[in-house]
Amino acid sequence: MNKIVLSLSLFLLLGTAVQAQKYFTRQGKVSFFSETPVENIEAHNGKATSVVDAESGKMEFAILIKAFQFEKALMQEHFNENYMESSTYPKATFKGQFDNWGSVDLTKDGTYPVDVSGDMTIHGVTQPVKAEGEIVVEGGKVKGHSTFNLTVANYDIEIPSVVRENIAKTVRVDVDVDYQPLDRG
Repeated sequence: MNKIVLSLSLFLLLGTAVQAQKYFTRQGKVSFFSETPVENIEAHNGKATSVVDAESGKMEFAILIKAFQFEKALMQEHFNENYMESSTYPKATFKGQFDNWGSVDLTKDGTYPVDVSGDMTIHGVTQPVKAEGEIVVEGGKVKGHSTFNLTVANYDIEIPSVVRENIAKTVRVDVDVDYQPLDRG
């Protein structure tokens, strides 16, 4: 698993222009929340890898599905084996850009609202995604946050009828990242 993450990280970092400043993280936090009258389901993943090109505003994310942690071990097992089929589809990815990147000044402290659009691939299915978020620059540190909803059926994730009422059709996704500058030294 670590080799996959390292290989993906190197691919993302080396696959873009050498001169532009890059920001990255290997410890991005992604969580999702499914709320139904029967049961709430929540999972957290603190191992998301992301790279942002500070010149163009292009960004990429990669998340290992098996790294999501649940409160109940049985939920985690069902998530990986029955719904996400994480042995077949081990990661989720996002490739896109900040649509209003020109309004973000990484050299000046502040909170900058951003719009993000791109392609999300989950469970082997790619769908266009648009989300609002914010970039916070404070003391030279760059952080990002976004909350958006994803529809489970859009990614061909089948929920058996016996538990269909336990899982929301749309789940809330929260993303929090602390980016570090990538030194080209």
